[in-house]
Amino acid sequence: MDNDKTVNIQTFLNANPFSGFQWLIFVMCFVIVLLDGFDTAAIGFIAPSLVTEWHISRPALAPVLSAALFGLAFGALCAGPLSDRLGRRLLLIVSVLIFGAACLASAYSASLLQLTVLRFITGLGLGAAMPNAVTMMSEYCPDHRRATVTNLMFCGFPLGAAFGGFLAAWMIPHFGWRSVLVLGGVTPLVLVVLLVIALPESVRYMVAKNQPVEKIRAALSRISKSVAGATSFVMTEQAPRTAAKSGIRVVLSPSYVVGSVMLWLAYFMGLVIFYASINWMPILFKEAGLAPQRATLISALFPLGGVGAVIFGVLMDRFNPNRVIAAGYALTAVTVYAIGQAIGNVGWLVVIVFAAGILMNTAQSSMPALAAAFYPTQGRATGVAWMLGIGRFGGIAGSFLVAELTRRQFTFGGIFSVIAVAGVIACVALLVKQAVHPIDAAAAPADTSFSGH
Repeated sequence: MDNDKTVNIQTFLNANPFSGFQWLIFVMCFVIVLLDGFDTAAIGFIAPSLVTEWHISRPALAPVLSAALFGLAFGALCAGPLSDRLGRRLLLIVSVLIFGAACLASAYSASLLQLTVLRFITGLGLGAAMPNAVTMMSEYCPDHRRATVTNLMFCGFPLGAAFGGFLAAWMIPHFGWRSVLVLGGVTPLVLVVLLVIALPESVRYMVAKNQPVEKIRAALSRISKSVAGATSFVMTEQAPRTAAKSGIRVVLSPSYVVGSVMLWLAYFMGLVIFYASINWMPILFKEAGLAPQRATLISALFPLGGVGAVIFGVLMDRFNPNRVIAAGYALTAVTVYAIGQAIGNVGWLVVIVFAAGILMNTAQSSMPALAAAFYPTQGRATGVAWMLGIGRFGGIAGSFLVAELTRRQFTFGGIFSVIAVAGVIACVALLVKQAVHPIDAAAAPADTSFSGH
C-alpha cells in the first residue's frame, strides 16, 4: 500500500469478510440485548411472589410493573443525543452499569415503593443500552448484511425474556424471587468488565467526530491489516444530506422529519399490540373459558416468535425494507383479528397465537435496523433511541387500552379486532415513509469526507 492513502470506511467494511473482531462486537451487543430482555421481563415473573409475600392486591402492582417501561422510555430519549455527542462506547458501558447495579439493588428492596423506584432506574439503563447496541452494531456492518446482522442481534431480546421465564420458574421455588433480580444484576456487572476491556468505539462515529487517524486505523486493522498504510479516512452516507450537525436536530430536520414521525408511529403501534397481548392474553383466555395453565402456556407462545427477525433481516437486505416490514404489520393485523375469532377451537388458537407472535415480533424487531439505516451517523443514535423511547409509550397505552375495552364490556373478539387496527396503522405509516423517503438501492451515496488529525 502506498504512503498516501485515503480509505473509505464503508467501502472497506463492504470489501472485507465479516471478521472475528466484528463477531466479538456482535456477541457483546447480543448479550446486552439478551440481558435487556431478561431484566425487562423479570418483574412479571416475580409479581405473583410479591403479592404473596408482601400481602398486596394485584392492582397495587401496577406502578412497579410500569415503572421500568417509563424508565425505558426516558432512558432511550436521553441516551440517543448523549451517544451522538459522547460516543457509543461510553454510553453502552455506563448504561449496562446502571441497569446491572439497579437490578441488583432491587433484590434487596424492603417495600413496594423502593422496588418501584429501583425498577425505574433499571429501566433508564435498559432504555439507554438497547439503541446504543443497535447503533454500534450497524456501524460495524457491511451494507449487504446490515439488516440481517442487526436483526440477529435483536433476537436476544425475546430470547432473554423467554429464557428469564424458564429460569425464574426454576429459581423462585428454590431460592426465592430475589434470586432472579440478583442474577439479573450480577450478570450485567460482569459484562461491564468485558466491555471496558474489549469494546471499541464505533469506527463511523470516530470518523464523523474527526478523531485521530491512529485510533481509527487501530480499530480497522483488527478487521483487516490492509488498512495499515492509511493516512486519512472518508465516510459515505446513503442517508440524505442535512445541514443539522447532530442528534435531535438531524431527526427533526426537514430531510428527516416525516420519516421520523412515521417510524415513531409504526413502532408505537407495534408495542400497543405487543403489550396489550402479553399482559392481557392469559386473563382474556381464562375468562373465555380456557383452563388457567393452558391459557398461560398458549399466551407464552406469543413472545417466542421474535427469532423470525433473522428471515426479515435477509429480506430487508435484498428487497425494499419499508415494504417488507409493512407487509409484516399487515399480516400481524390479520392474525391478531383471527385470535378473537378462534377462541372456540384450542388447536386453531395455538396456531394463530404462534403465527401472530412470529409476525408481530419479527416486524417489531426489524424496526431498529430500519431506523439505523435511515439516519446519517451524526444523528443515528438519537434516531434509533427516539423511535424506541417514544414507542415505549405505546406499550403503556396498550396495557391501558385493553383495560378500558374490558371496562366497556367489549367482547373477546371485539377486543382483538380493536388491537388489530394498530397493525393496519403501523403498515400505513411505513408505506407513507416509503412514499416520502423512497429507498432506492441504486442511488449513489452522498460522500461525506473527514480526515483524521
